[in-house]
Amino acid sequence: MRHACAITATTFCLTIALVVAAGGSALAASPSGKLIIFHAGSLSVPFAAMEKAFEAKYPGVDIQRESGGSTKLARLISEVGKPADIMASADFAVINKILIPKFASWNARFASNQMVLCYTDKSRFAKDISSKNWYEILQKKDVSWGHSDPNLDPCGYRALMVLQLAEKFHKKPGLNEALLANRPIKNVRPKSVELVSLLQAGHMDYAWEYMSVAVQHGLKYVTLDDHLNLGNFQMDPFYAQAKVKVTGKEPGTFMELTGDSITYGVTMLDTAPNKEAAQAFLAYLFSPDGGLKILKEMGQPPFIPVSINKEGIDKLPAALKPLVKVGN
Repeated sequence: MRHACAITATTFCLTIALVVAAGGSALAASPSGKLIIFHAGSLSVPFAAMEKAFEAKYPGVDIQRESGGSTKLARLISEVGKPADIMASADFAVINKILIPKFASWNARFASNQMVLCYTDKSRFAKDISSKNWYEILQKKDVSWGHSDPNLDPCGYRALMVLQLAEKFHKKPGLNEALLANRPIKNVRPKSVELVSLLQAGHMDYAWEYMSVAVQHGLKYVTLDDHLNLGNFQMDPFYAQAKVKVTGKEPGTFMELTGDSITYGVTMLDTAPNKEAAQAFLAYLFSPDGGLKILKEMGQPPFIPVSINKEGIDKLPAALKPLVKVGN
């Protein structure tokens, strides 16, 4: 894994002990008050579990979560001015492009994922679909499939990247356009997790999701070759062939996104109303025995330790520095 490095449980515990022994000046022992967390829809299940565990440890804290497409949430902060303490994005680049440097100062990479094609027993051709024929089944006129909005949700533009990469990997010119021609615009939803209910109700046959979402919701899914699933950083040169245009920061503007491996990012906003509670939650999230353990149990590979670049480490709160390593 690109951002993983060796860290023993003994070293981790010793480091934390030293921070506490030093007085814990950067992280208070008993944070309290309202803690506002914006997070990607694909993090809803693990963050709900983290909320429960964290509030049990710190009963004075009231976590209020808002989930949605990462791009949309970041713009609620940057354009609408909605207050938030923490932002966790399904694409770490969203934080870099929209929130840094005006609204946040650092961006830590804490988890990965991969794209899968989800379905249920109710889906047409459920017994026939496989990693070798999925693109043929999605072209059938009686099959309904969809993805999230690429302008609002990273899972949406990643789904479009998968289609482009499939055309190149399977050497089938025109495949991308043929697939999109069989996907009505009404099947493009604001959040990828909205597609889950449509699948479960039998209103849609297939939907592009992250593997973690499929695992957490008990969905069947087709795994893809590493050339397509955006889950293997060693394939980044191949992924880079995919290009998706999405709306930009200003109305009427656009930006082009280039395919790369899936990396989740998290930051504390510079104007966080409750920095004390935010730092405590991030310390829990970054802990191998806390939030990272929950992610792993729920089908989402965490980075242990969490990774941050050289520019970000200097701006990271002191109490969090022992929990991260410097990476690219």
